[in-house]
Amino acid sequence: MSILIKNIKELLQIRDHGILKVEGHDMKTLPTIKNAYLLIEDDTIVDFGKMEDCHNYNPSETIDAKGKIVLPAWCDSHTHIVYAGNREQEFVDRINGLSYEEIANRGGGILNSAEVLQNTSEETLYQQSAKRVEQVMQLGTGALEIKSGYGLSIDAELKMLRVIKRIKKNFPIKIKATFLGAHALPKEYKNDKQGYLDLIINEMLPQIAKENLANYVDVFCEKGYFSLEDTEKILAASKAFHLQPKIHVNQFNAFGGVALAVKYKALSVDHLEELNQEDIDALKGSNTMPVALPSCSYFLSIPYTPGRRIIDAGLPLALATDYNPGSTPSGNMNFVVSTACIKMKLTPEEAINAATINGAYAMGISNVCGSITKGKKANIIITKEVPSYSFLPYAFGENHIEQVIINGLCL
Repeated sequence: MSILIKNIKELLQIRDHGILKVEGHDMKTLPTIKNAYLLIEDDTIVDFGKMEDCHNYNPSETIDAKGKIVLPAWCDSHTHIVYAGNREQEFVDRINGLSYEEIANRGGGILNSAEVLQNTSEETLYQQSAKRVEQVMQLGTGALEIKSGYGLSIDAELKMLRVIKRIKKNFPIKIKATFLGAHALPKEYKNDKQGYLDLIINEMLPQIAKENLANYVDVFCEKGYFSLEDTEKILAASKAFHLQPKIHVNQFNAFGGVALAVKYKALSVDHLEELNQEDIDALKGSNTMPVALPSCSYFLSIPYTPGRRIIDAGLPLALATDYNPGSTPSGNMNFVVSTACIKMKLTPEEAINAATINGAYAMGISNVCGSITKGKKANIIITKEVPSYSFLPYAFGENHIEQVIINGLCL
């Protein structure tokens, strides 16, 4: 099966194989080819260039993209897309004046989702989650990191991770799984945090490793959840199981979580709505990707990650949705890109880089996804006719996508 996309108005994110992320001033550059073609064979990008250099290919299918933009599919490196039910009542509670912390303290928030998930069958959980995956693929997402963390018990965490594994098997989208047992303290361990840490370290981690259910480990390192000491215990224990960290830090408070994550060679540090100079200094010279989640800030009315400051400090930045039932019930990466431009003052070039190649890096797949590169996976967005790629984040309320190709398959 081969697909030739011809007469492309502009082909975005052209990269050489050796470029796995972009940072600092380089994020302002988005390499493109105008009046271009792109050739896909099976699940792989095999050729591209100017139309005048297009060979006489005989593809199985030809797509005329006159007036349209073609770019790599979005790489969403931070989601909780496997969950049960919803939390719309908490949405109303926040409108009526309750804070995120107040809702959590009265049994809402993560504990609410955990209770619902624990009482949901694995098959039902899969069916609910699969619908969301189908929806985000149609919105142009070609790679997903999915976290556990709404189980908070051995059986329920394993149930979530098995569902993620089943999604990976049944969908063409690239999937990475993250174990987030340390998302909140279960009710039964309310006065015994050490007991829950022991459960994670001595029982959950070994079983997850035995069944090969996760690529990464995560901790909600935040006041009222898991301290620096708690986080370090889990990260130290995870080393034996070869689980690289991807850490929730600085959502509400900055107290050293970034430096700790860098110490343990975290692939990414995510949220960063609160950030100080010590955090920026810790990231400099590291291989850890800062990840901003602007939809979460929009939904909770909390500060936005200072993406402008991060990039201007010479650092890279990735964008992700944080798709979850409580603080970001949306997996729309197009909205994320627009919000990053509108609220975080990223340029369209920076935002697209952050949502493609840097997003791929933040989930360890930028060698196969995130750019238009020969040999990479054919995960492609074809837009409707638009004036320019800047129009994509500018006209934020419209769906600009005409066609999505994932793993060489037209959706």
